[in-house]
Amino acid sequence: MNHTFLKQAIDLAVENVRRNGGPFAALVVKDGIVISTGTNQVTRSNDPTAHAEIVAIREACRVLGDFQLAGCDIYTSCEPCPMCLGAIYWARPAQVFYAATHEDAAAAGFDDGFIYKELSVPPGERAIPMVRVADPHAARPFEEWAGRVGKVEY
Repeated sequence: MNHTFLKQAIDLAVENVRRNGGPFAALVVKDGIVISTGTNQVTRSNDPTAHAEIVAIREACRVLGDFQLAGCDIYTSCEPCPMCLGAIYWARPAQVFYAATHEDAAAAGFDDGFIYKELSVPPGERAIPMVRVADPHAARPFEEWAGRVGKVEY
């Protein structure tokens, strides 16, 4: 754990607020070198997925030419939200270090608790209902994938 990187993430988050962005920032570090940074760009880019960790992960993967962050650490100003947590698991970094907690974020108006609760609700009963539509061709993409020679596993 490198406090300098964590402080850099916090300082980036503060600067992002001063530029009318959200109070979140993240760094991806490999071998002691910052590979990428990301700040919350949700309102600036009108993209609800443009959270700091997602922005930093996308750039780090571009820089490294890989869809996984093996051997990398992520430093973030706040505990990752459910979406960022999912992206982090898919990216497979070595570790994540964060400063503020999700309770701190909730106290500032960024409460993701409802998303965690929604995961335990049956899909059709969620706040945004999710309806499975049975289709005889639904498995075709997976069948194509299973039979594909030379595919890149992930």
